[in-house]
Amino acid sequence: MQRHLRGANAIARRALEAGHHPFGALLVGPDHETVLAEQGNIDSVNHAEAVLARMAAKAWSADELWHCTLYTTVEPCCMCAGTQYWAHIGRLVYGMAEHRLRQLTGDHPENPTMDLPCREVFARGQKDIRVWGPVAEVEAEIAALHLAFWRRDRA
Repeated sequence: MQRHLRGANAIARRALEAGHHPFGALLVGPDHETVLAEQGNIDSVNHAEAVLARMAAKAWSADELWHCTLYTTVEPCCMCAGTQYWAHIGRLVYGMAEHRLRQLTGDHPENPTMDLPCREVFARGQKDIRVWGPVAEVEAEIAALHLAFWRRDRA
């Protein structure tokens, strides 16, 4: 899990270098090794996880995706969790909790973070999506990118 989360964080770093918000996501196959797709954040409505889930839903069947894992740097917001749900991706691993992101971003106008855990979003559905996170071993690495980004214009 840590290796794939670090891979997602490398994607987030590339998104940051390209001028986007520092979020990254990977889709890993049923073998828990093969990276099938990756995506960095694009903008405020095209989050890494949602874009990746939409692309995956076009490329693979629901039965195939059910056995895959979405790895993401930060816990998916309600939009991204919903998109994962509808894409039928059966597992999720995230590095840092959304409420921790909210602590880091504060009232930043580019990220009015909602404190709505993805587990609550999934619990309202009919699918048993398995969730792991936050992962303490990588949280500081992920938080470092966000600290640099969200506080850059407030110094």
